Amino acid sequence: MKSLKYSFFLLVILVLSLLLWYNHVTKPREVDLGLRGYVRISPQTWSSSRYLALRCARCAVVSSSGQVLGSRRGQEIDGHECVIRMNAAPTRGFEADVGNRTTVRVVSHSSVRRLANTRYVVWGPERSMRHDGKGRVFNLLAKVARKYPGAHIYAVSREKMLQCDLVFQKETGKNRMRSGAFLSTGFFTMIFALDVCNSIDVYGMKDGSYCSLTNYSSVPYHYYEANRLDECGMYKAHERARRGGHRFITEKQIYRQWASQGKLQFQYPSW
Repeated sequence: MKSLKYSFFLLVILVLSLLLWYNHVTKPREVDLGLRGYVRISPQTWSSSRYLALRCARCAVVSSSGQVLGSRRGQEIDGHECVIRMNAAPTRGFEADVGNRTTVRVVSHSSVRRLANTRYVVWGPERSMRHDGKGRVFNLLAKVARKYPGAHIYAVSREKMLQCDLVFQKETGKNRMRSGAFLSTGFFTMIFALDVCNSIDVYGMKDGSYCSLTNYSSVPYHYYEANRLDECGMYKAHERARRGGHRFITEKQIYRQWASQGKLQFQYPSW
């Protein structure tokens, strides 16, 4: 009788153990629904489990170009669910044309010292963004994250940077590095918007053929620096540069191809 009770006890233990094991292996694991190409820089360290979790039905992408001046589209821009801006382009004093709201700023590694209080996505070359203690820009971002624990700073991952190179090559037939080109903040912003937004309205960006027209109008490269650089002069100089230039005109030809797919629209100026 004791032997029977003991056997029954062992059977119960075995069944419970099997049930616990089955529950462990079949339990749904926590899924990070964020975008893995954009990794948060936490106050402590680089954290590969903290991805940018953002999805917008309708976005406004606001260029830093002088083309936006006089648009009077500020209220329209602010009416979007998400507003994406570039680098340190200000809104104060330009609200009528560019709006006031900002959801995300896509920032070049060379502009990180100008960070304020919003959500940032920072891109840069691997030598600047490496997180082994030798990445100058990454170290600065980590310092900012420690100083402001509530900051939302995300870095474009190395894999995402390589993916952007492949996109450029697919659309142009040219290897980005061999051609001597650097992708612009505008290019990373458009890629980011395509990742995050269901539909995208672009403001302040002319198409790639504009600067080839004999009667094109001169506008500032940045809307907030009226008396400095001419946009088309800047574009042409970069397009001709053998090394280290942004291919602004080529990139805009790529955007036209994307716009033909229906997700991307150029509201002002219209294309």
